[in-house]
Amino acid sequence: MPPSSPDSSVLLQRISSNTTPDFACKQSQQLQRRTMPIPCTTQVPDSVVRFHTHPVGPNQCCSAVIQRISAPVSTVWSVVRRFDNPQAYKHFVKSCHVIVGDGDVGTLREVRVISGLPAASSTERLEILDDERHVISFSVVGGDHRLANYRSVTTLHPEPSGDGTTIVVESYVVDVPPGNTRDETCVFVDTIVKCNLTSLSQIAVNVNRRKDS
Repeated sequence: MPPSSPDSSVLLQRISSNTTPDFACKQSQQLQRRTMPIPCTTQVPDSVVRFHTHPVGPNQCCSAVIQRISAPVSTVWSVVRRFDNPQAYKHFVKSCHVIVGDGDVGTLREVRVISGLPAASSTERLEILDDERHVISFSVVGGDHRLANYRSVTTLHPEPSGDGTTIVVESYVVDVPPGNTRDETCVFVDTIVKCNLTSLSQIAVNVNRRKDS
């Protein structure tokens, strides 16, 4: 796993059966609860929070990774919004081919991953692409993998201090595969998301430095 750069920091936030009421922001405990896996201590605008509130079934897990990047939102968003080019910062992706659509909501892509992972390909649908609020979301609708009913939401917003830092929040909900626990599933997916966002940080910081030079 690539080391975190000094220009960024990563925070993992997982929802599990041991979550305290305060930690979970007093979310409902119904059979299919709505979970917001962002800690109450993290400053996130209300307009962002709602995108990370997921319906979570009894055999699903939900988690979030928060990354701070020393680059403006516009720079980071220019990389993240490219649904047709996830391999720009997702190093586990070997190739991506758009099979339906032209980049708008509803576009389908087929992603092939590098060897060594318990997957070969993934068919994914673009669910949200909001250039004004800087929100992108996709769901997995097919492929050869174990992440059934996976849905991811990524949002960008500026650090409240106004220092030019971007806060990236990526949350997801996914079925727990047979033979695995919720914690095992979250550890696996969190690791991949963390690697992706660390790579995104390095790329965005380098792009920003080139702009300033």
